[in-house]
Amino acid sequence: MTRDTDGHDPGERETDDRAVTDGVPASEVSGGSSELRSDGGADAEGADDVTLDPWGSSTVADYRKLFEEFGIEEFDEVLGEVPDPHYLMRRGVIFGHRDYRPVANAMRDGEPFAALSGFMPTGDPHIGHKLVFDELIWHQQQGGDAYGLIADLEAHSARDLPWDEIDEHARDYVLSLLALGFDPEEGELYRQSDNREVQDLAFELGIEANFSELGAIYDFDGETDVSHMQSVVTQMADILSPQLDEPKPTVIPVGPDQDPHVRLARDLAARVRYFGVTEAYASFELTDAERELVGVAYDRREEYAEDPDRPRCVEAAEWLAEYETAATAARDAAVEKLENAGKEPLRPRVRFLDRNATEEAFEALVDAVDGEKRVYEAHVDAFDRSREEAEDLAREVELDQGGYGFLPPSSIYHRFMTGLTGGKMSSSVPASHISLLDDPGDGYDKVKAATTGGRETAELQRELGGEADECPVYELYAYLLAGDDDEFAKEVYDECVGGERLCGDCKEQAARLMEEFLAEHQEKRAELEEALDDLDIDFETDRRR
Repeated sequence: MTRDTDGHDPGERETDDRAVTDGVPASEVSGGSSELRSDGGADAEGADDVTLDPWGSSTVADYRKLFEEFGIEEFDEVLGEVPDPHYLMRRGVIFGHRDYRPVANAMRDGEPFAALSGFMPTGDPHIGHKLVFDELIWHQQQGGDAYGLIADLEAHSARDLPWDEIDEHARDYVLSLLALGFDPEEGELYRQSDNREVQDLAFELGIEANFSELGAIYDFDGETDVSHMQSVVTQMADILSPQLDEPKPTVIPVGPDQDPHVRLARDLAARVRYFGVTEAYASFELTDAERELVGVAYDRREEYAEDPDRPRCVEAAEWLAEYETAATAARDAAVEKLENAGKEPLRPRVRFLDRNATEEAFEALVDAVDGEKRVYEAHVDAFDRSREEAEDLAREVELDQGGYGFLPPSSIYHRFMTGLTGGKMSSSVPASHISLLDDPGDGYDKVKAATTGGRETAELQRELGGEADECPVYELYAYLLAGDDDEFAKEVYDECVGGERLCGDCKEQAARLMEEFLAEHQEKRAELEEALDDLDIDFETDRRR
């Protein structure tokens, strides 16, 4: 009687190798028996706290916690606005985003946009990295300016990797990126250490960041190397560098563990702007919570104002003090500010705030704001412009005066691939991942040896169906092996949970497909070896260590 490579008898005991994973539930990625969604699937109750560490071993037991704790938005909400979405988007593998709508709009309207992602060359590129490669290439194919960078300064500072190893890995990452379809003539590839423009921008951004902030975000302390901190600021410059020629929507495709970088980059993009734009109702400043309450008071002015066309701040204060549904702290602060303003009229306006503007730039802004306006020492209030119009004008003046005019960068987040042995896929655990450089036969063997979401016996599998939602092998189909064929991914899922597909046959098919993929990929890599010489990127550094 034949036996599969797990040592299981295919006719009697199929799947004594079950693994509960933190990967994407197959019912979400396949479109099988449930609607495509990206809510994390797992039961939130009892899930571990989430810590996002760009250099740690982050895993996510419940992706919904990322929406609640970090403000990541569900990708489902914007999916319908993306023209011809990538299969990773359709299947919920890309589960979240920050502010992706401007990118989707630019894509749909034929406007400029960009995509950038970086690769820290600390080991071989593997199938988990392929997710990012594919996302970057897809955005390039949709018409975006694509940037692929080798984060060699990060690898050297954060991982203490010697430069000769970094050189070797950098070459392998770039070659696989090209083999998967990145067009170097239409995009840009670079190493952090060689890009002077990025390093100059990092220096300027560093003026807006400090040690306390980096310590709070990344848990840096007195033992953290200065070069490690410097590499963070360099990554901020990487993220914003596609906008150096002109501001444009820019997306950073990453795993959720990189979200701290995205949040800091969005903050720094705002801090280096000459002007901020907000909404106001009087001469004083309001927090977001206070502004919302004052807005309610303005909308309800018919209830209390002697002249509803010209409500006074003191009248609004009296009404708001009795507004019971408001949060006490924000309400009390808003009431105090309104009382202090006395009989000043409560009137909506947009406000241009002077953040980093030169004196000449501020004067240019004042001149550019037409219609009714009020000019103060550090801001200008305009009464005849919408918020969007004000944003455009502020950026236009800033660019004319030599500023950056950065738009806040967007991001999309894909789920972590589950390791073939269960748990997180890790470069440091060879059996958990398949390298894009693995011999195709070795790739076949690794899939055959992988854990599955099958039942304890073939009989139970046929009776109860397999647990594809907990199967690293099914993930291989959904993330990679099914490619753009949603029907094939759905077929595998339905056959598994319906009890028609047993794990031995399923792994055999997956192993063959993986073997074919690796063979084709490596053949393409070999064809493109000479193309590396034509790239404006150096794979041999003369740096010490």
